[in-house]
Amino acid sequence: MYKFEFISADIQDKIHQGIYPVGRLLPSENDLAKTYDVSRETIRKAQKKLEDTGFIQKKQGKGAIVLDFARFSFPISGLTSYKELQESQQFHTATRVLSNKRVPAPDFLVGEDGVEAGEPFIHLIRSREMEGETVIVDHDYLRVSVIQDGVPDEIAEVSIYQYFEQELDLQISFANKEIVAKKADDIDQKEMAIGPDDFIIQVNSHVYLEDATFFQYTSSHHRIDKFRFAEFARRTAH
Repeated sequence: MYKFEFISADIQDKIHQGIYPVGRLLPSENDLAKTYDVSRETIRKAQKKLEDTGFIQKKQGKGAIVLDFARFSFPISGLTSYKELQESQQFHTATRVLSNKRVPAPDFLVGEDGVEAGEPFIHLIRSREMEGETVIVDHDYLRVSVIQDGVPDEIAEVSIYQYFEQELDLQISFANKEIVAKKADDIDQKEMAIGPDDFIIQVNSHVYLEDATFFQYTSSHHRIDKFRFAEFARRTAH
């Protein structure tokens, strides 16, 4: 771990503990550099990481303001496993497997990416708990022709991507994503303790291997009051 990553993680912990309160300024770059015995450039790198993950906002001439972190920040682009997000953003969580069974290809996938009617998939449903509340329900359809025998529950509770990449040697490469707001379904209502008129944010992803083989469809249902989706965008010259 680089020094700036350690400093970023340490500041995140202090924000969670209330040592650096929401809405207040972090100590100055000079003060932080003295505290951690590093250069100001290292502090700037740590603050850049904090800003990218939604913990602070830097304002020129004022310093870095601590933001409300009650909404966990998820990237729109990129392929990052839930376990990797948990580790990078320092939040504590528990995963429960609600269902893990072999099913025929769902109708909405048939005819796309070479998926045939009746083709076997694993339908995996998991809930994600943070601070004692279920805030995500993930639905995965995994192509049996690619992942072979399925995913044991004990692996699904940790990281399926780690299993795919390290045990099955799959080269996961890219995904097409869409984000929509929809009313909560029956599983969302039960797991998240919300009502039938409540909305969730649904992130749907078609995921592909390095050779462009489609192998996973994910529909991730997020409780709307707990998450922010963040992405860095730069305007190009026209």
